Amino acid sequence: MNTATGSAAAAAPFSGVDAAALLSALPDPTVWVSAGGEFVLNAAARERLGAVDGQTQNWTALFLPDAAQALRDATALAVMGTPSRLSVTMPGAVAPALATVTPAGPGAALLHFRESHDPLEVALDIMDRMGLGMTVQGADTQILHANAAAATILGLSPDQLTGRDSLDPRWRAIHPNGKSFPGETHPAIVALKTGQPLLDVPMGVYHPAAEQWRWLKVTAIPRRAPGLAQPEQVTTIFADVTAQRHTSEELSRSEQRFRSLVEATAQIVFTTDKLGNFSGPQPDWEAFTGQDAEQALNPAVAIEAIHPEDRDQTLRGWAEALKSGQPHDIEHRLRRRDGVYVPMQIRAVPLRSADGSVREWIGAYTDVSAMRGAEAALRALNAELEGRVAVRTQELAEVTRFSTLLLTAAGEGVFGLDASGRTTFANPAAARLLGYSVERLIGSQQHALIHHSRADGTPYPVEECPVHQTLRDGQTRRLDHDVLWHAQGHAVPVASVVTPLFSAAGTVTGAVLMVQDIAERLRAQSQLQEAIEDLERSNTDLEQFAYVASHDLQEPLRTLGSYAELLGRRYEGQLDDRADRYLGFMQDAVGRMRGLIQDLLEFSRVGRGESVPTALNLDDAMRAAADSVGAALHSNIDENDEEGGDSLSWDTPDTVLAHAPLIAPLLTNLIGNALKFTAPGQPARVRVESRQDGEMVYITVQDNGIGIALEYQERVFDIFQRLHRREDYAGNGMGLAICRKIVEHHGGTLWLESTPLPAPDHGTTFHFTLPAAAQSLDSHPPDPDSHPSDAGPAPTTDPHHA
Repeated sequence: MNTATGSAAAAAPFSGVDAAALLSALPDPTVWVSAGGEFVLNAAARERLGAVDGQTQNWTALFLPDAAQALRDATALAVMGTPSRLSVTMPGAVAPALATVTPAGPGAALLHFRESHDPLEVALDIMDRMGLGMTVQGADTQILHANAAAATILGLSPDQLTGRDSLDPRWRAIHPNGKSFPGETHPAIVALKTGQPLLDVPMGVYHPAAEQWRWLKVTAIPRRAPGLAQPEQVTTIFADVTAQRHTSEELSRSEQRFRSLVEATAQIVFTTDKLGNFSGPQPDWEAFTGQDAEQALNPAVAIEAIHPEDRDQTLRGWAEALKSGQPHDIEHRLRRRDGVYVPMQIRAVPLRSADGSVREWIGAYTDVSAMRGAEAALRALNAELEGRVAVRTQELAEVTRFSTLLLTAAGEGVFGLDASGRTTFANPAAARLLGYSVERLIGSQQHALIHHSRADGTPYPVEECPVHQTLRDGQTRRLDHDVLWHAQGHAVPVASVVTPLFSAAGTVTGAVLMVQDIAERLRAQSQLQEAIEDLERSNTDLEQFAYVASHDLQEPLRTLGSYAELLGRRYEGQLDDRADRYLGFMQDAVGRMRGLIQDLLEFSRVGRGESVPTALNLDDAMRAAADSVGAALHSNIDENDEEGGDSLSWDTPDTVLAHAPLIAPLLTNLIGNALKFTAPGQPARVRVESRQDGEMVYITVQDNGIGIALEYQERVFDIFQRLHRREDYAGNGMGLAICRKIVEHHGGTLWLESTPLPAPDHGTTFHFTLPAAAQSLDSHPPDPDSHPSDAGPAPTTDPHHA
């Protein structure tokens, strides 16, 4: 069958014979391996690897040791479900072969060897060996191929890379200055558009596995097919230069610190060549001595700034330092530009080349007179400080005594612990809380005595104890609910804070544990939860009551209304006018009562629905509202002059996130209210507008009606509040109360501004807000300078009229 089967200690999920039959038709060298060690080589593998039946007990022995170990590791991963690809050298081969290792069912792996000379695969392998990432992208910039180094550098698996394009926002690419690197400026896209290669473009990308930024140098090379003007692919090669960038940044910071130190120092800083002569301008020397640049660069003139009695000593010491290459340290007097000689301490150190030879010297003059004055002042200060220390010691003793009194009087329990968790301090409150004496607590292992078990009585391992975790890692921890154990054996619920104590070297030397009895708080929370549950039950009962009451109330109303109507029809014309009026009053009262019950039901149901808010176009809602108020809108239009009648217009381009069945009654009530309360002799003009304001949509309903006096502008939102007689203006006084409840149910606010008659600019504007839908937020970025309370009407962009 042209296959070889090796022995194994355990059987594979399917037998070697089955694997042999499966592999026999494969032309490339292929090996099937089970987790138990059984393996099968097809004919191509036997021929290529030189395997002989009965002689091959371990197929990896056919490879060099490094390649064999790499193949064993990749096989182990594939058996567990992780595929991989690597380059190995086949026996007698010059170029490496591509080994693809994939899972082959439960507990087995398939190794496929292909000695390919495909330039792409060779290039991918070469880039892997060089540690360079390489991807090949199509004209749509989607990644077609990526080597293993690319996956490692970018922190993504080959499957995650394949198919991703350069415009994908998940790259989170940035420029070296930290600004965003837009996808359309990616070297791969630019190379595809221009047909020109882009070399060494710096780019930062976020590495998701390491949770840090990686810095790359990216080169993009477009590839054209013969005869085509536009590239059809682009090869992107990138190197991880994060370490080099960090090194460069550190060198830059070091240089900046050195320059800042030189510029900020009060000393005279100088540099010389390897022979000890000034090299280049010496601004500090020139400023102090008064010599100009030409004089300073002339050794014979520069030496004249040193006191004549100190010159020989200075020259001898300098010559010795130049000869030995050791730091030069000497003191002499230097003439200041005003002619005064100042004692100076001079220290110069050599800077060496890579071969160890001295390249140049850098040194500094220090004014010793100032230092000596500082030393004298320091001695005087020390004497003064000694006196202060004595006073401070006394003060500290008082503070210590006060701290002890404070801890003793504190209501919270306070423990001090050493690094091993042993109690070193406990205040009386801690002892009272747990029923122990202070003496019993001090010296005991805190966890073993009072923290040994959880609230349910199960053991509490010390390694899981937050106090001991703080002693290990030095992190402060807070627990809202924990238990300590009372001397009588019951748990005491506490809230605790454990704070580490550090030595001067930064090691954890102990901790302070503060605990507070939360038994009362837990009881209060339990009572609050019970109250909430009672309130929820009460709300449910009230809602059921409202439904039943409305049904029971409407039943006699329907009966009363029906009989009143029957009486009217039966005895019409047979009774006097007074009886007809009485029947009319009855029917009118039945209608008002029915409307009142319906309004109460509608008011109680607002916010009780379980529907999910959805995106609602305000234009659609306005059209529905216009249809609802159509009769009222056209009731006053003059047949010969339609332009003189009532009008409704709107400009509402926004989309809100709302319960659609509630928005129509909201708009209908507000518009109907505006059409109802019109000024005598004037047609109603109602204008509805909306605009985006951050995460909310701001909507106004403006009319030219009779207006509302200031003292009634909040009262109108209460239920059953009427400002006019029912004979003048119909209604039950529920409309605006329902409107406010609908708006507040959506998380918005409803208010009004009004100017009543007889002012010439009379009318009312209702303002309210609703949450904006997602698409509305995308198309209307928030204006940071706007606010609903002081914003004016939005400009008319596409007005509608009804």
